[in-house]
Amino acid sequence: MSLNDPQWGNRGNDNGGGKRPNQGPPDLEELWRDLNQRLSGMFGKKGGGRGNGDNSGGGLPPVDFNPKFLGGGIGLLIAVVILVWLASGFYIVDASQRGLVLQFGRYKESTDSGLRWRLPYPIQSHELVNISGVRTLEVGYRGSEKNKVLKEALMLTDDENIINIQFAVQYILKDPVDYVFNNRGPDESVMQAAETAIREIVGKSKMDFVLYEGREQIAVKAAELMQEILDRYKTGILISKVTMQNAQPPEQVQAAFDDAVKAGQDRERQKNEGQAYANDVIPKARGTAARLLQEADGYRQRLIATAEGDANRFRQLNAEYAKAPEVTRNRLYLETMQQVYTNTTKVMIDAKGQGNLLYLPLDKLMQAAGGVLPQTGAGTDPAASARSGGAAPGDLLPQTMDRADTRSRDALRSRDREAR
Repeated sequence: MSLNDPQWGNRGNDNGGGKRPNQGPPDLEELWRDLNQRLSGMFGKKGGGRGNGDNSGGGLPPVDFNPKFLGGGIGLLIAVVILVWLASGFYIVDASQRGLVLQFGRYKESTDSGLRWRLPYPIQSHELVNISGVRTLEVGYRGSEKNKVLKEALMLTDDENIINIQFAVQYILKDPVDYVFNNRGPDESVMQAAETAIREIVGKSKMDFVLYEGREQIAVKAAELMQEILDRYKTGILISKVTMQNAQPPEQVQAAFDDAVKAGQDRERQKNEGQAYANDVIPKARGTAARLLQEADGYRQRLIATAEGDANRFRQLNAEYAKAPEVTRNRLYLETMQQVYTNTTKVMIDAKGQGNLLYLPLDKLMQAAGGVLPQTGAGTDPAASARSGGAAPGDLLPQTMDRADTRSRDALRSRDREAR
């Protein structure tokens, strides 16, 4: 059916007199009147109807405008808006977070975890800050050690050497209020404080200390110095750990540095070998020198004591000689002979007036002094054996020794008489 059809939207009979159903859309005027009546009933207007006049002519009926209806709708809308606005003040704070309430942009209070409510915006607002999460800051690299940031990593040591240092800083929040409101860029402050602390410590240390044995000490000192700087700026940040990732010379001088390290190792090795040799030789030389000094001192003391003893003995002998010269002379002679014969194992004696040379084996005699002397075989001439020089010490007779001893004593007495 076209829009120009006069029967569109109306009900009527066709030319055949039969009734047909409505084939068009519903009547908008009828729907408007029904809606108006229902709203009027809700807000206190009684009745309704189509108004005065007939609508058979096909015209639109007059619309009844109710001011009470308009005022009631606006009030309901305002109430809904107010409820929504008040409900926007609810917020949830997690266990790992801390809520900061701002009133007209200024900090007012902090809230713990749970469901919280504040005055809606624009009167109050809130910020949620994570206080338990560990934040990590990388200095000298980004992501991995291969992605170096030379502007941050290159540092100068106390002995004027350039090294490349990469380290990571881990920190947490101890005061969210200071973290949010006292600094414009707290994370950037941590970066600058970390770089400042490391450069100060490295600048006061030697290159070998930074590269090898002092890495842990540098990390501890850097954490303490960073914490002092951040506390002075009131950033609300607590440094938990500083980790040294890498410390090495720059790549441009790596080959020269390796050569220098090898030369230093060779120098230390040679020094250790020389020190070991010195530790082995010097104590021996000192011991030998001490022994020689002690021997020389003992020899000196022995000679001095011997000289002093000889001098004292000579003085005593001189005094005795003055009293009895003959007796003292004989005594000295006997003592001298005793001393001479004590160190002699064989003695040749020339018997006076006999022309016989006697051989006295004193060593054998001293060995046999504790037992019976061996006997001489039959038909043996001791004198002939002594002259020939082939007689054995055991072939001498005891009688021959006694006779030789007697002759020696007689010779000594005769010499003493001639001396007198």
